[in-house]
Amino acid sequence: MIKSIKTAAISAVLAFGVAGTAAAEDLKFFTIGTGGTAYTYYPVGGVIANAISKPPGSRECGEGGSCGVDGLIASAVSSRGSVDNVNAIVSGLRNSGFAQSDVAYWAYTGTGTMEGSDPATDLRTIAALFEEHIHLVALADSGINSVADLAGKRVSLDEPGSGTYVDALLIMEANGLSVDDLTAEALKGGAASEALRNGKIDAFFVVTGYPTGALVELSSAAEIKLVPIDGAGADALTEKYGFFSSSNIPDDAYEGVAGVTTVAVGAQWFTSANEDEELIYNITKALWNEESRKLLDVGHAKGKTITPASALAGVGVPLHAGAERFYKEAGLLK
Repeated sequence: MIKSIKTAAISAVLAFGVAGTAAAEDLKFFTIGTGGTAYTYYPVGGVIANAISKPPGSRECGEGGSCGVDGLIASAVSSRGSVDNVNAIVSGLRNSGFAQSDVAYWAYTGTGTMEGSDPATDLRTIAALFEEHIHLVALADSGINSVADLAGKRVSLDEPGSGTYVDALLIMEANGLSVDDLTAEALKGGAASEALRNGKIDAFFVVTGYPTGALVELSSAAEIKLVPIDGAGADALTEKYGFFSSSNIPDDAYEGVAGVTTVAVGAQWFTSANEDEELIYNITKALWNEESRKLLDVGHAKGKTITPASALAGVGVPLHAGAERFYKEAGLLK
């Protein structure tokens, strides 16, 4: 009897091991490069990762479970931002990532700020997500009322490798300034907010969808202002670079902070042409199903603006073949 019990136990262990191995072989891990944890890319990336994931054992759609891709485990990865994400996709370090539409187009074509670099010809689009506004933040009593007022000041441009850094340089250039005209810092997220509160910097740039967590916290702890990016400088910028548009951040997007006119770009989701067509097709399909819609609507303030109707807005980098197949089936693309 003891021998029989041992044999049965061994058989069960072996069977479990085989099943476990089979389940492990069915898993597919998929990374989404986002941005700093204090800004919009990271929490939105987490919502999307949750929406498209469906590990083995998940309940079926309609039962409160995931309607994601069978066997997929997606994860949002914090990064330095748009440029970093594009480089990571091209190098194969990450499966996908978010980037500003301007940064991605310049990388794909080897033009603009990426002139002189090899074009990232394998870059492909999954979807346009939401509009991002360039925030220029200062203390309310700083006396900084325009981009020109940054001359001689201590200003954080974010880290090199971020879309914010690229756009801050372009905005300053359009307004007749360069990094030589101010003391440039490379602070991100909460670090920039803390430095402003403590008087270590006078202003900082950030490109993000409003409202973003770091600025919500900052506006509750200090009297701040949003500095307009408008006038002749903004006109020159939008005329030269088609990805920029004039747009408003409304009053009380951050409690007690007056709204301003600024410039905006699109946040888009990219991957590599080398990613499997069927996988990207299923990921795109999962992004736009009804269960994902519920998650987007409650997961982040920007989630409600992420819709199929704007999924192809401002796309300057070719669609991945899998995404293109979905949009054609859905009637969103001819």
